[in-house]
This record gives sequence, C-alpha cells and structure tokens, in this order.
Amino acid sequence: MVGTAHRRGGPAERLAMALAHEHSGLQLRSLVRPSGVLELSLERVRVPEPRADEVVIRVEATPINPSDLGTLVGGADIASAVMSGTPEHPVTMLRIPQAAMKTMAARADVSMPVGNEGAGVVVAAGSSDAARALLRRTVAVMGGAMYSQFRCVAAADCLALPDDAMPADGASAFINPLTALGMVDTMRREGHRAIVHTAAASNLGQMLNRLCLEDGVGLVNIVRREEQLALLREQGARHVCLTESPGFAEDLTDAIAATGATLAFDATGGGRLAGTILSCMEAAVTRGVKDVGRYGSSTHKQVYVYGGLDASPTEFVRNFGMAWGIGGWLLFPYLQRIGPEAMAALKKRVLQGLKTTFRSDYAREISLAEALKPEMIAAYGRRATGEKFLINPNRHE
Repeated sequence: MVGTAHRRGGPAERLAMALAHEHSGLQLRSLVRPSGVLELSLERVRVPEPRADEVVIRVEATPINPSDLGTLVGGADIASAVMSGTPEHPVTMLRIPQAAMKTMAARADVSMPVGNEGAGVVVAAGSSDAARALLRRTVAVMGGAMYSQFRCVAAADCLALPDDAMPADGASAFINPLTALGMVDTMRREGHRAIVHTAAASNLGQMLNRLCLEDGVGLVNIVRREEQLALLREQGARHVCLTESPGFAEDLTDAIAATGATLAFDATGGGRLAGTILSCMEAAVTRGVKDVGRYGSSTHKQVYVYGGLDASPTEFVRNFGMAWGIGGWLLFPYLQRIGPEAMAALKKRVLQGLKTTFRSDYAREISLAEALKPEMIAAYGRRATGEKFLINPNRHE
C-alpha cells in the first residue's frame, strides 16, 4: 500500500528556492477534439506569485477518483489509447465513440486541467497571517487542477494536516470522507434510520462502513463479488448482500427489515438495482401487514443516485407503492446547502479520523508521465476494488 513511502522532500526553504527559480510546473491536461479524439498531455504552466491570502503548494499526492476519470477520459474508449510525442512532452490519444461525443461536445477545443483534490507542502505564501501560518505545513486541498506539480490556492481552502501526517495521508481528505459524512448527515436530516449503499467495497464504501460502525448507524452493504463480501465482513460489516446470489432480493429485504433502512445511495446509476432496492424496502416495511392497501405503505422510501458505474438506463418496476423517490445526490451541492459552519465541523471530524475512520488505501503511486501510459490508463480506468491509484506529480520515473 502507498503511504509510508511519502516523505517531505527536504527543507521547505530549498523547495521555495527551487520554485522561485522555475516559476512553472507540469500540469496534466485533457482536450476533446471536434474530430472525436481525446488528447491527454503534460503542459508546462506558470506558477503565479501568491496574493496576500494565497499559498503555493508543491503537490505530492493526488488520487484518481471516479469523478476525476470523468474529466480525464470521459466517455473515450480506454482500449484505443495510443501514446506519442516525446519523453519531455508526451501525448496520449483516445478515440471517442460517436454516442459519447454527443455528451462531450461542450468540451470541444477546451484544454481542461484534471484532479479534484490532493495534498502537499506549502512552499510559498502571501503576506496575510493566515497564508504565512501555512508556510512549510503539509496541507490538503480540494482546489481542482491538482494533477499539477504546483498549485496556487486560497489559504482558506487549505486543510492543515497533523504534524505526523504525510501528503498521502491527506490526499483523499475531502471527497470520500465528506461524501460518507454527507450521506449519514442526509439520513439524519431527512428522518431516516439507516442506509443502503451500493458499490460498498470501494474505498468510499469501506469508509462509510467504518463511520456507521463508529456512530452506531445501521448500514446495508451491497457488493458484486464474494471476495468483496469477505472483505467487508472482515472489517466488521453486519449486513452485506451479494447481487450475484440467487437469494439476493430476499437477503436484501431481510437486511433492510433488520436495520429499518429507507434511504439508499446508489453508485451504479444504471440497470435495475435502484428499483430492486425500493421493492425490497417496501417488502420489508409491509412484512407481516395483512392489508397494505392499493397505494402501498405510507413510509417514504428514497434512493439517491450519486454515481454512474453502470452507463445503461435506470430501470424499475413500480411495485413499491406511491411513497418513494429517486433523485440525484452530489457532494458539492450538499456542502453548499449545509453552509460553511457545518462544513467546518465535518472537516474537523475528518482530521480526527484521518488515519483511521477516513483513511484511504492505494494500490500504486505513479508519476504524471506514467498516468499517460496506455497500460496505466487501462489499469486505473477499470475502477476495480482495491486498485485505487495515487499520482505524485513531483515523482520521477
């Protein structure tokens, strides 16, 4: 696992001096051509002088999340990746199927930086007290364009990590931890008692399982493979349902009845899983009830789709009464709704459990240049359980 190999790259003074001499750094870019080709490249971009309330971070750890893959490769055919250019200026081209090109047309001829979150060492700071207080500190930030060697961001957007934390410890300190906390908070705000979660063996799913065990929240985990079921069982999960099992619907209904779950977060999006969850919720609610009535139970059942692992249409059979809902849930709109004070409380909770409840595990650390190699794109593009990749933009092959 990645993490122990990360160390601060020498005195911050040397880093700041190097930065002052270079004034630029490499950044990974994704560009959609109108011809139906997606280009990945490394561009040298200028590192701006930080304003009074800004800092410059030498990025040393930034994860490849599913949300990053949407910008990085979008709907391009990963198997079509071909690398060209030079070692100093590599370019990888991927073919975009015509159907996917329709959804990516707005990106045509727009070179986009990639990477939602990451961590590193502050090597330069503006004149404000808040900015200068972060100099030489290891910080995490959800600043966008994090697949870059250096990032200039607002000091207020930085999360100062504990003194014993490495950049890899804080690389995923925002999206997955805040999503897990947001799911539990949404459950409470909307008056539910427990949660059903799909793709439950993912880094996020394991994190949510630890959080729910810690907080005493009922959680029903849905996985696709036996080894994923075993993984969650080993981590103390009480309810794990296997979609490939012949008795999946019955097992899911039993688990929902045991926890009282009437809220689900679905990472797959397409297919029949969301509808199956609603059907099992209705079956659990009405279990033992003799006269349900023509409109089903009056208990509201809600599924929020927050991912798109399955790109097929969402299908469901309406056999779960009339008290139900299917909608979308995204982290950033949720954070806007709860406001800065509540968000600060969530960040504090993340720091408290940075290496425990909210830890992330990585299968491999790669450089920016390695992220453009077709074999690497094929590997991290699978989004397989236990194969989360971490980019170190300042790593050399």
